Amino acid sequence: MRKLVALPVLSADALSSVAYGPEAMLAVLVLAGTAGLRYSVPIAATITFLMLAVGVSYRQTIRAYPHGGGSYIVATANLGRLPGLAAAAGLMTDYILTVAVSIASGMEAVTSAVPSLHGDVVPIGLAVIGVLLAGNLRGVRQAGVLFAAPTYAFVLAVLALIAFGLYDAAGHGFQPTAAPQSTATEGVGVLLVLRAFASGSTAMTGIEAISNAVPAFQPTEWRNARTTLTWMVGLLIVLFAGTVALVHLDGVVPDAQETVLSQLAHRAFGPGFGYVFTQAATAAILLLAANTAYNDFPRVLYLLARDNQAPRIFLRLGDRLAFSNGIIVLSVAAAAIYAAFDGMTAPLIPLYAVGVFLAFTLSQTGMVVHWWRLRDRHWRKSLIFNAVGALLSAVVLVTAAITKFTSGAWFAALVVGLFILVAARIRHHYEQVAAALALHPHAVEVPGRALTRPRPRDGAPAPSAEAKAECEREAESEETPEEIHPLLIVPIAALDLAGMRALAYAASLRQPVLALHISASEEEARRFRAYWNLWGDHLPLKILLSPYRTIVAPLVNYIESLHDQRPDLTLTVVLPEIVVRHRRHRLLHNRLAPRLRRALRPLPKIVVTTVPFHV
Repeated sequence: MRKLVALPVLSADALSSVAYGPEAMLAVLVLAGTAGLRYSVPIAATITFLMLAVGVSYRQTIRAYPHGGGSYIVATANLGRLPGLAAAAGLMTDYILTVAVSIASGMEAVTSAVPSLHGDVVPIGLAVIGVLLAGNLRGVRQAGVLFAAPTYAFVLAVLALIAFGLYDAAGHGFQPTAAPQSTATEGVGVLLVLRAFASGSTAMTGIEAISNAVPAFQPTEWRNARTTLTWMVGLLIVLFAGTVALVHLDGVVPDAQETVLSQLAHRAFGPGFGYVFTQAATAAILLLAANTAYNDFPRVLYLLARDNQAPRIFLRLGDRLAFSNGIIVLSVAAAAIYAAFDGMTAPLIPLYAVGVFLAFTLSQTGMVVHWWRLRDRHWRKSLIFNAVGALLSAVVLVTAAITKFTSGAWFAALVVGLFILVAARIRHHYEQVAAALALHPHAVEVPGRALTRPRPRDGAPAPSAEAKAECEREAESEETPEEIHPLLIVPIAALDLAGMRALAYAASLRQPVLALHISASEEEARRFRAYWNLWGDHLPLKILLSPYRTIVAPLVNYIESLHDQRPDLTLTVVLPEIVVRHRRHRLLHNRLAPRLRRALRPLPKIVVTTVPFHV
């Protein structure tokens, strides 16, 4: 992506948090009345410094991981598997809540301008999640252009709002307007200030997105990613600090019926076009900020599945080259949380902070270890930047966990713990299966002779269209065994006991056999060919390349081409199938046979059979 496109696409989550981060901070401070609101400026200044420190820290991450360095990758590489899982759990919690919070806050922007829709926020929000699901299943390229315009519109609207507000305040000598009197329900204390700080820090969500998506940039990727990150952090600081400054100068307080940003827009622009544009831009970016989560959540699941810590169905790409299964899981989880909290932003904020800063802390701590081990040029400066980012993120994490524990942080902590447990059990299961499938000497007898597939006679012309049509008319009309001319095709993912058993079964039938392997890259294909030659190359082997890790489509296409070339043959696809003992483990293994049967059912003279291997 170009920087002008990458900035709005990857910054939508971070920049849109300006719409709810300051309000979340003020909603805590107003509990102490006017005395509490006086702390808004120093707390906002602290959060601004935190944004700067974390942004500089992630610049070091991009330099160290030019191919993409999300929290999971950095934590796993430098801290170990369990910290990596904790970082992944924090990230995935963050992405799910990003969708729920963005839509909830977007609906608040809509109902601030159109109060009559207040009772319909849940069905409308769920409908928006459905639209996001459909749009992202079409692929990131199509979604990228869609998400650029609302982000730029929001930035323009808030910058104009800040400029108008500061200009108006200058006419009064920047004297703050007294805030309306409110009844204090709590006293001003350290705990209240810390709670407000933790709530306001949610304005930092999404800062990591650019470091995750470095390969998506145009060359030189890491340099363009760092430039884009700098612009994003700069804009975020200006928008956040400017909004809090206007709140302080105008004496605005949170209102259950109207958002803080809506109140500021009313004061600056009145009820005219400026107000409508600001609310529309705010609603648009909030409703569409979930695009960042839809980009990154499936990618984290893919990385976990690649490391055998999530079901392998998350390795597959859909027809539009999107990780469809991850997108569906994200949509279902976000919709459930959104509906459970009645589409309200405030109750979701306590759940938000824990996941966000858990990932930040582990990522930056991992970077400290990385620089300490590497010790290349400027390593001390980079280590200091990342150490400051790690320390400040840890402070926010502990603050949020303690001050918001009873408000919902306990649930986020529970989800993280359960995720780590489930991922560890999944890995354990895959390790057990791998041990059971591992080849050992004399495990499978080698076929006594090479078995080949039938080929056209030397010099024989390819079948004509008329001949193919005739074969189609006579298809499945055989009445005796002699009329059937079989060819057995055995798809082999790896040379393990399950694959060897399927090959042995096919060879035992004493019919022509063709082994078929689908590789994701040329390197993987060469490696499998070497293993095949070491086994003895007893059967003919065809290797297909599928760079997007799809299996069914290339397999079906190849079988269809064989069917077109030799319609007189009966093609039998022999699939090795792993049969697990417990029902809960079935989701961890690809159910290829049913999908292949559905795809090949329209073609005559094709049989799909499975050779079970019990684990």
